[in-house]
Amino acid sequence: MLMIFEHILVIISVFVSLSGSVAYVFDTLKGKTKPNRVSWFLWAVAPLIGTGAAISSGADAWATARIFLAGFVPLIVLIVSFLNKQSYWKLTKFDFACGICSILALIVWFFANSPVLAVLLAATGDGLGSLPTLIKSWKYPETETGWTFVAGFIATLLVLPSITAWNIQNSAFQTYLLVVNALLVFFIFRKRLKLLNNIKITRLP
Repeated sequence: MLMIFEHILVIISVFVSLSGSVAYVFDTLKGKTKPNRVSWFLWAVAPLIGTGAAISSGADAWATARIFLAGFVPLIVLIVSFLNKQSYWKLTKFDFACGICSILALIVWFFANSPVLAVLLAATGDGLGSLPTLIKSWKYPETETGWTFVAGFIATLLVLPSITAWNIQNSAFQTYLLVVNALLVFFIFRKRLKLLNNIKITRLP
């Protein structure tokens, strides 16, 4: 069977995403990057649950593989964060509150009978899990690896052409991923861009 264009894009997307994840893992091992464990735990849980549900329902293998990697890589990051004490990030009550709300949304998502509601709940749960890292990236961008989220944004863009129907079921979560990765990229690089802009201004005659 010939590999169709959409499958090629998925493969490229996976490699781009993995390159960002590998960079994050190495920076975490060095103690340069300090993952928020609530976010990475939840980023792992939802896709891995989704993988099990997809396999049990006989879903497309290509789509299932992409979902599995979306959960497996954050799981690796989470594990690695315990290997280097310098990569520890202190969690707050807000982080745990976001985690609890996210888990509740994911529980409802798992039992939801409506595909539209399931996708919206999955995005909501993931978004609540992302909040701690979004806030940390805004306040302490030096504790994050920017390329990881640049790669996540590019990887999501590459998957978009494979969407056959632009409805909530097929496109809502991908749209959410674009937004959250774009925000993380902006939050992480904004201080560097500002510094670069100031350097350029000081060099003007």
